[in-house]
Amino acid sequence: MDRRRSAAGHGRCARHRCGRFPAGSVARPLPAKASEVLANIETGEARVLDARDPGRFAGKPNPIDPVPGHIPGARNRFFRDNLDASGHFRPSGELAAEFAALLDDQPAILQCGSGVTACHNALAMAVAGLPAGRLYPGSWSEWIADPSRPVATGID
Repeated sequence: MDRRRSAAGHGRCARHRCGRFPAGSVARPLPAKASEVLANIETGEARVLDARDPGRFAGKPNPIDPVPGHIPGARNRFFRDNLDASGHFRPSGELAAEFAALLDDQPAILQCGSGVTACHNALAMAVAGLPAGRLYPGSWSEWIADPSRPVATGID
């Protein structure tokens, strides 16, 4: 019996319609590569948002990053700023206003230390009703692995 059919064997699908469905286009933007992020420093076509805490972003010494700082031109959007005191996402209007102020009507490239908390910002942008950003999954860990890539410090 087809695994999609109900256990009772009545020929009906357990949870979803049966049938053949053509694959559609990818609904999310493709991940950004380091080479694209590097090119973006010159073009400024997208705004890089860094989800790490402000101290790590600014380049303050910490035990996690062997090279302190951030990608030049990036702005800091600490992922925890998306949450209220109870750990729930803040209202969509508040999130939308804050992300809009950071993005300046540019598309987002989302990064963090290793690509994980950048996904939190991606989800917060979805909660806010904003267009999806492109995840840079290599994030800071990949960026600093190549010493030829530029690094900035400070809050700008």
